[in-house]
Amino acid sequence: MTPRIREILSWYGADSPGTLTNLARLLGHGRLGGTGKLVILPVDQGFEHGPARSFAPNPPAYDPRYHFELAIEAGCNAYAAPLGFLEAGARQFAGEVPLILKANDADVLRDDKDPSQALTGSVRDALRLGCCAVGFTIYPGSAHELEMYGQLRACAQEGKEAGLAVVVWSYPRGSALSKAGETAIDVIGYGVQIAAQLGAHIIKVKLPTDHIEQDAARKVFEDCAIPIATQAERVAHIVQCAFAGRRIVIFSGGATVPDEATFLDEIRAIHDGGGFGSIIGRNSFQRPKAAALEMLGKVMDIYEGKGGAA
Repeated sequence: MTPRIREILSWYGADSPGTLTNLARLLGHGRLGGTGKLVILPVDQGFEHGPARSFAPNPPAYDPRYHFELAIEAGCNAYAAPLGFLEAGARQFAGEVPLILKANDADVLRDDKDPSQALTGSVRDALRLGCCAVGFTIYPGSAHELEMYGQLRACAQEGKEAGLAVVVWSYPRGSALSKAGETAIDVIGYGVQIAAQLGAHIIKVKLPTDHIEQDAARKVFEDCAIPIATQAERVAHIVQCAFAGRRIVIFSGGATVPDEATFLDEIRAIHDGGGFGSIIGRNSFQRPKAAALEMLGKVMDIYEGKGGAA
């Protein structure tokens, strides 16, 4: 185990040896193993957005086994997916890549201004499938946020008691926020803090913009001269919001970006701002496998400090 991984594990002093071992599995696996950086392949989009929207751009991705293979061949730290996708390949690929069970999900068949998520997997499912972590989404800003916070707290407690790590997708949205507010710097920072307070080991958020949603927050940003002009500065602030960088924050890859140079510039900003890595779904599996492997290789180059300027 590298000194960096020992340092990161020391931040989680309340956790059991089992949970720390599983967190070390995530941090120690794949091409970035031992560096303290993470690149995770998440494939919950079939549930969250629908199969055609998710997989038609690259038809082999309809097959759940494709994603195991992509994560393994790319050298990702882990593969995250809902129950059905993991069940379809967990036995065949047992031990080849750390797994994260996404324990709640939602669909887009209804246009809900205040979204929520259904419980679609359990800690028992995660243990049965050999997972090292459970994943859970919360929507700060939704009218259902308090219910989701309670569900996350219960899931995190059960997961930790079973020795699993906890990964939280903290995605602000709902009637309390404007569309721009969903990625506002103050709101993303708040979402990170909430996830950390609820027991997350790893927190996934979207890259923030320089928009400030709340008037009270705007005054503090201005009075304290918090730097947010560049993407790297904004990433640094979000990491600071996660217990002064003592919780792992990774950033969403978002919708497929046709211009690879633009996408890689975002990765450089995450690296330069002290982010812990990326969780890249559509920008990976919607490309042909060869192109996805090449792109993920470039992402890992950047997190290893080899990426250079665009």
